[in-house]
This record gives sequence, C-alpha cells and structure tokens, in this order.
Amino acid sequence: MTSKPMHEHQSQHANARIDAHVWRVVGVVAIGSFMAQMDSTLVNVSLSTIGHALGAPIGATQWIVSGYLLAMALMLPLNGWLVDRVGAKRLYLFCFAAFTCASVLCGTARSIEALTAARLLQGLVAGVLAPMAQMMIGRVGGQNMQRVMGYATLPILLGPIVGPVLAGSILAHASWPWLFFVNLPIGVFGLVLAARILPRDAAPAHARPFDLMGFALISPGLVALIYGLQSSVLCFCAGVALLAAFVLHARNKGESALIDVRIFRERNFRVAALAQCFANGILFGRQLAVSLFLIAGCGLSAAHAGGLVAIIGVGMMISFAFLGFLTDRFGCRPVAACGALLALLGTLAFVWMTLGAYSPALAAASLFAAGLGQGTISVPSIAAAYASLPKAKLPVANTALNIAQRIGGPFATTLVSMAIATTTAHASSTHAHPYLASFLVLALLHGLCLASTLKLPMRIGHAMSR
Repeated sequence: MTSKPMHEHQSQHANARIDAHVWRVVGVVAIGSFMAQMDSTLVNVSLSTIGHALGAPIGATQWIVSGYLLAMALMLPLNGWLVDRVGAKRLYLFCFAAFTCASVLCGTARSIEALTAARLLQGLVAGVLAPMAQMMIGRVGGQNMQRVMGYATLPILLGPIVGPVLAGSILAHASWPWLFFVNLPIGVFGLVLAARILPRDAAPAHARPFDLMGFALISPGLVALIYGLQSSVLCFCAGVALLAAFVLHARNKGESALIDVRIFRERNFRVAALAQCFANGILFGRQLAVSLFLIAGCGLSAAHAGGLVAIIGVGMMISFAFLGFLTDRFGCRPVAACGALLALLGTLAFVWMTLGAYSPALAAASLFAAGLGQGTISVPSIAAAYASLPKAKLPVANTALNIAQRIGGPFATTLVSMAIATTTAHASSTHAHPYLASFLVLALLHGLCLASTLKLPMRIGHAMSR
C-alpha cells in the first residue's frame, strides 16, 4: 500500500525538474510571441501620430490595426496544413524572418496605403506564426506541458505593458518609423537563436489535403464582412453570403473541411467561442478608443498616454496570477462573468468622463479595473471550450477558437473607429463629445461579452478524457 504513494511522489519530483533544453525552447519562442504582441500595442498608442504625419483620417489609419488583425485571422486555418507540408521549425524560421522584414517595410512606408499594405503582409505572417509557439512547446513539454505553457504566457502578458510605454518613449525622441524598426534587432537575435536551438523537423507522416474551396469562401468572406461595415452595405452582404456558403460547404465536407463547424453544436463550445470573440474585441477596441481619447481628445503626450494604457496590462498580469485559485474556488462562470462586469465598469468610467471632465486618477483606476477584469475572461472560456469536446477534436477546436478570437479584434476596432469618425464629423451640430459614441459602442461589446460569460458552465467537465 505504501509503494504507490512513494512511486507517485518520485514521479512528481521528477516532473518538477524541467530539462534545460525545454527552457531554451520556451525562451526562443517567447521572443516571437512577445514581438508580435508588443507590435500590436505599439501601433494602438501611435495611430494619432501616424495619421497626422501621413495626413490620413482615423477611418484610414485604423486599418493599420484592423487590417493586421484581420490578416492574422485569415491565415490561422492554414497553420496545421503548412506545418504538415513544410515542417514546424522551417515554417517558424520563415515566418519569423518574414515578420521582421515586414516590420522594415512598415518603417519605410511613406503613405497610409503603403503602410497598410505592409501591415497586411505582417499580419498574414503573424497569423501563421501565432500558434507556432504552442506547437513548438508541445513538441518538448512532455508531462510538464501545463507548467511550461503557464510560463510561456508571460510575454503575452508583458506585451500590453511594454508596448504602450515603449511607443511613448520612441515618439518622444524619434519619428514614428522607429516604432517598426525596433523589431529589427529583436528579430535578428530571435532568428539566430531559433535556428540553433529549436528541434529539427521529423519527416512528415502524411500530407493532409487542403480544403481550397473552404479557404476561398471564408477568406474573402471575412474581409468583405469587416470591410463592408465601413465601406458599403453591398460589400457587407457579400461577406455574409460567402460565410453562409462556407458553413454549408463545411457541413457537407465534415471532418475534411477547413473548419469542422459541427463542433459548434456543442453549447459550451459555442458560448466559449463567443466569449473569446468579444473578449479579444474589447481588448483591442479599448486600446484604440482610450489611446485616441487621451492623445487627441485630452491633449496628453504619447508617452503619458502610453503609461496609462500600460496599466491595463498590469491589471491583466495581477489577475492572471490569481486566476487558478479563483477558478478552483468559485468556478468558471462566476470568475469570467465578474471579470467581464469589472471590465464593463472600467469602460463606463470613460463614458462618464466624455460627458463631464477628464480625471487622471479615475482614468488610471478604471484602466486598472478593466485590466483585472480582462485577465479573467479568456482562460476560463478556453478551458470550458476544450473540456466540452473529446480529445480527438482538440486540433480543430484550437483552429476554430483562434479564428473566433482573432475576428473580434478587427470587428471591434472597425466599429470604434466608425463611431469616432461619425461623431467627429457631426460634432459641431450635435455638440456631443467626439469620443462618446466610441465608448458607448465599446460598452455594448462589453455587455455582449458579459452575456456570453453568464452562459459558461459553472465547472469544467471531463469530455477531454474521451
């Protein structure tokens, strides 16, 4: 009777020691994750400066963010197929190098059209690069997978803190192209380390057929849907039609489809995907609305605004540290719903400031509260989504969740920028604050996120064991 506990104790002790090679791999892929996350937050704080320098309105400059996020979403379905065809390490090295080169193209752009095109290229590469960190860690993590993954999330949490502060510092001493040139030394350093440290690719067991029809429907459908929100009703309707055609195609094709849409029949997965979509949307929508409000609306410097926006990341990091304890103690739904409510209250504070007067203390407190709330939404919803499906369905669930998450970003930033542009154009006749409508739209998205989290399960099930 005593041998089993002794064996378990020895096994746990062995598992506690993680091989040094695993830490080296985590460190290498963390560079890519950090660079991609930091890059998105760098630009959010700098849209006003870039738009002024290039003579572009907010409706055009917001595509620097929305186009990047949308391009990421378009390439996510290709990740698994490309890994089978090219190999994980070779694909990672190519995407890392291409992301660095695209950053240089962004810095050398001299028009808003050229910058947007370079950002689209950057987003296309990032869409393949984003899931690669998890895949590389999965190849070496072994029985310590959860622990290693937990440490690997650190750069994702540091990005929203370092990015705005770094953007403010750069703009205080240099011109906007250096926001992108800063990626060059980081990229070269990370590329050299990746080439030397990442494990070699094994020979592919088989090459999965590519669902060309599905990709041809979903990619232009997503572009037309998001772009149509701002451009034309006809374009928006075309996007809806293409996405509807993709759903019909995927239902008929089943498991061989680009995305097996049948997994959305599972209620918990469907609700979790919606929560992910809205959570990512309010994250990027808040960064855009708050940054423009502080700089263009309140006259703060980019450095000052960047410091305030970084408070969101601080709140997220603090909440992440207690997330496991809170979820175990209170359950999935209460933690995520309370976080969504706290994030909503943080946004409502900015609605109040647009109706009254700007308060530095209230802005800092509300951004911290929003960060605390934001940090408690994603992980419980992701856990609920994965636990609602059999283990064999996890690869396709990962793709579907990533797409749902990434679509929320460009959808929210497009709506927020439309609200700003519309209110600014009619501010003289309506006497409304130019940023009131943007925070009202953001509050509505928060409300939808809260409604989604209230439908999450109380406790995580055990479907993954099947």
